Amino acid sequence: MTMPATVAEAEAIQEELRSRLDLVGPGERRPAKVAGVDVAYADDRLAAAVVVLDGTTLQVLDQVSVPGKVAFGYVPGLLAFRELPSVIQALERLSVTPDLIVCDGYGIAHPRRFGLACHLGVLTGLPTIGVAKTAFVGAYDDPARERGAWSELRLEGDVVGRVLRTQDGVKPVFVSVGHAVDLDTACHNVLKLAPRYRLPETTRAADRLSREALRSASAT
Repeated sequence: MTMPATVAEAEAIQEELRSRLDLVGPGERRPAKVAGVDVAYADDRLAAAVVVLDGTTLQVLDQVSVPGKVAFGYVPGLLAFRELPSVIQALERLSVTPDLIVCDGYGIAHPRRFGLACHLGVLTGLPTIGVAKTAFVGAYDDPARERGAWSELRLEGDVVGRVLRTQDGVKPVFVSVGHAVDLDTACHNVLKLAPRYRLPETTRAADRLSREALRSASAT
């Protein structure tokens, strides 16, 4: 992964890599192995976690965590440069190859239409989607209150994602395409991965592992 020295260099890398995106997909509607990725922070330290679940049973098939140091300053829209070096290390240490990666963040719902999920997909060649807790860009109407309801997330007149209700009466999540998956397939898989809670089980598992790994690294 090319690491930039400045914000301008980082934005130029995003612009260059964006041409490699596959936004057509369609991707697997029944992926056998689904990975969640997340990163926990404490000052200048971080821990990246990847957890692979069985796409049907949601049981853990493999998990890897990688502690590290923050390599790029915090700049909205450039989170990938902080997180992906360690995330990619973790992915490379897996004993299985996921059919889909669910990122705790954004795909094309991004100012330059190239969020963390897009960046990870292009670098690895694996299908990726972004599932975020809050909107970063765009405008939307609240979806209906029942599970499975959704509304379009629009940016500058384009649909860049969906606001998806994963549980009755709870806050929605913000789903956007990363790489090699279409939006219908992305939302279909998010609902399968969130049978009981607001967030996908992939995200919940990776969040737990990243926090545990960070605590362990900080204690040494």
